[in-house]
Formats: sequence, structure tokens, C-alpha cells
Amino acid sequence: MHLKPRTASFTFLLGVLVAIAPLSTDTFAPILPSIASAFNADVATVQLTFTSFYLGVACGQLIYGPLSDRYGRRTPLIAGMLLFVAGGLACSLAGSMEVLIAGRFFQALGMSAGPVLARSIVRDLYSWDEAARTLSLMAIVLGLAPILGPPAGTVLLAWAGWTAVFWAIAAVAVALLAAVAFGLPETAPHPRQQSLNPAALMRNFAFLLSERRYTSYLAALLAIQVGIAAFITSSAFVFMRVLGYSAGEYALLFALVAIGHIIGAIASSRLVLRLGIDRMIQTGALLACLSGIAAAALGWARVDHAAAIVAPTFVYMFATAFVMPHATAGALSPFPKIVGAASSLLGFIQFTLGSVTSTVLGALYDGTQRPLTTAIGAMGIVCLLVYLFLIRPLAATDRRN
Repeated sequence: MHLKPRTASFTFLLGVLVAIAPLSTDTFAPILPSIASAFNADVATVQLTFTSFYLGVACGQLIYGPLSDRYGRRTPLIAGMLLFVAGGLACSLAGSMEVLIAGRFFQALGMSAGPVLARSIVRDLYSWDEAARTLSLMAIVLGLAPILGPPAGTVLLAWAGWTAVFWAIAAVAVALLAAVAFGLPETAPHPRQQSLNPAALMRNFAFLLSERRYTSYLAALLAIQVGIAAFITSSAFVFMRVLGYSAGEYALLFALVAIGHIIGAIASSRLVLRLGIDRMIQTGALLACLSGIAAAALGWARVDHAAAIVAPTFVYMFATAFVMPHATAGALSPFPKIVGAASSLLGFIQFTLGSVTSTVLGALYDGTQRPLTTAIGAMGIVCLLVYLFLIRPLAATDRRN
């Protein structure tokens, strides 16, 4: 029996579909040093497992959104979950870094159906502030992944080695496949006449990139997301190799940072209907800027203590919950007829930047926390500048009209 929209169980399933992306990275982060040892690989090579994962997600974004505009949300989502299962099994059986890197790509290619189509489903059912509130509720579920993921990865690593993490992710993928197949109704509007002709798709993407209402909110989302990607991809090496913490201690520190996002998501879901999308983004951008500058300053001062990273990043993660769902709603809400394409393009650019972030930070790794904290500080500043010079003028124009 299908779940009914606007119920807690329906929103929870959408939240899990979005959360499988951080779940697939956060359970993976604690095993990075073990993989490096198992394959005798350096940091830059191991970081390629993140790079290939983000590239897989980025490519999947461009596939599933247009397909869902044409054929509905359910069929592409089920196909993606099947590929997610297959990629997880390939990673579990990998005998070399090359196979593991390739397996991560296909795992991500399948998994990416979850986030892009969950966002599309939200836009099918809601718009503007109500969509932002639903995305904030989903962000609470999203925030559980960084809390549960690292401890789960650490326990599985100690119990059965690094391959156990990939077997566990594959099991989650099987459960999601069943939940989608038997519990998720079709929400795409009828008739569905969007063309899959590459030229038509490119025209849709070009149209979206020419719209200030889309690109302004997208820029805020991208800025805040790069800071998150920096922490996810680099924090394991910083905490465990630079500061000397164990895998279990790292999992706890990672979870403490992630709690900031959950608290922010709860507050965000309660405030958005009162304050509106733009004021929520304003508040989040200011907090991200201040906390990011604090993290960068402490990093360059070489304050070699976990609190110097955890405390400002906790606030930064709190701020992300004020920016991400509302920037997403602001970008998607004006385009109901091509929401799948809009969601795809958003995700493609988002995860492509995540891939670039992983590669750049891997290359810049210098045995200190400075590359990580500098990235967080820079992205906090960029997010505030985007609000001041792109989103605020757009909101002022709307008020005048």
C-alpha cells in the first residue's frame, strides 16, 4: 500500500532518500586510513574514491531529473536503487583501488536518483514556504546520517574490516528499493510531455541558467555545500592523522558537528512560515560567514585541538540548515513544469563542485588543518556575499512589484 503524501512516514521516506548521499560518505569516512593501508595508497589516491563518488552523483543528476519529467518519478527511482545496490556490491568485492574507485562511481550514479527525485516530489506537492518547510523536515532526517554514519562505519570496521561498510550500504539500498517499490506513489503531474531530445534538454538547462531567480538561490546553495563537502572529505585525515584521534573518537567528533545541522533543521522548520525563505537565508549566511571566519582563523593560528574545529563547524552546520532547504525551494518553486530538470541541474553543479573540492583539498593536504578550515571560511564569506548582492536585490524587486 502506498504512503499518503503529507504524512510523517511519507516525509521520512523522502528524507531517507536525500540522506543516502551523506550516509554513503559518512560511513565511509572512518575507513579511509584503513583503505589507504590495505592498498598501500597515499592520501591523494584515496581521496579519488570521494572524487569518483561525487562525479557519479553529478552525472546521475542530469539523467534522472529529465527522465522523471517524462516518465514520472517512480520508475527512474526504482532503476536508480537497483544500480545503487549493484555498485555497493562491487565496492564490497573490490580487490584494488581502481575497482573501488569505479565501484564508488556506479554506487553514486544509482544513489543519485534519491536526492534529485525526492526534491522533485516535494515540488510536485508543495511550493515556496511550504516546500521549504518540508525540505527542512527532511533535513532533520538528513542530519541523522552524519551522526549515525561515522559510528556505524567505525563499528563495522572493527567488527569485520572496511568491506563490511559497503555490505551494510548495499543492505540499506535493498531496503530503500523495497520501500520505493511498495510505498511511494506517483506524484508527477499529467500530462508528461517533456522531450528527452538532448537539444531540448540543453535548452531547458540554458533557460534555467539564464534566470536570476534560479541562479541566485543556486549560488547560495553551492557556496554553503562546498563548505560541507570540505569537512566531509577532509575531516578524517585532519582529526586522525593531524590531531591523532582514534576512529571512534573521530566518529564522536563528527557526530557532534552533525548535531548542529539537526538543531538548525528543527529551528528552520518552525521559523520559515513566520520569517519566509529570504530572511532564513540571510540569517544562515551571516552565521556561516562568522563561524567560517572563526574556523579559518583558528586553523591558521595552529590551535591544534579538536574544539578549534568542532565548535565553529558546529555553528556552520547549524547555519547550513537555514540556507540549504530554503535556497532549494527558492530555486525550484518558479519552474513547476521542468522541476525535474531544475533539480537535476542543481544537483549536477552541486556534486561536481563537491568532486572538485575533494580533489583540490587532497592535493593541498599539507599535514595541517589549514586547507580544511580555509575552505569553510571562504565559503561562509561567499554565501553572505551571494545573499547581499544577488538574493536581497531580488527580494527587494519582488516587494516593489
